[in-house]
Amino acid sequence: MPIIRRFSPRKALLKQMRDELVQKFGAAADKILNGIVEIVEFQDGREVLLVKGKPVVFKSPDGLFPTLFSEDKISMKRVVVDMGAVPHVAGGADIMAPGVVSAAENIQTGECVVVVDERHGKALAIGSALVGGISMKGLKGRVIKNLHYVGDDIWKLSV
Repeated sequence: MPIIRRFSPRKALLKQMRDELVQKFGAAADKILNGIVEIVEFQDGREVLLVKGKPVVFKSPDGLFPTLFSEDKISMKRVVVDMGAVPHVAGGADIMAPGVVSAAENIQTGECVVVVDERHGKALAIGSALVGGISMKGLKGRVIKNLHYVGDDIWKLSV
């Protein structure tokens, strides 16, 4: 996806984004926006916040979310998928119920989750839960909307 522009945010906008992150993910989220911050705006309307040149947060129509580069700094619930689902998730596909091995039971609909593989526990994607954690293994169909994954445009900003 082509980049429209790259700019430094004003202090008021940065404070607003920092407050939204803290409200959504807790006090630890405040620390990920420390340093020199730039915003990269894509043609599809998504914005990515870079701190010291590394993508740490992205903004979609659903709000602000951490990237795979900052998922270890922010506490998010995990969903484990089997190895057969890995190439699909890494290709941008939504997570389907048959591929879910385990999920935190207290995941709520609309909550931000990190998707990891069952063998190595590596983060593959950041997504939004479409159903609760208890229901993820029992349903058919989509259970997580894939928002950011290994190899997408956000990932390529760090390479």
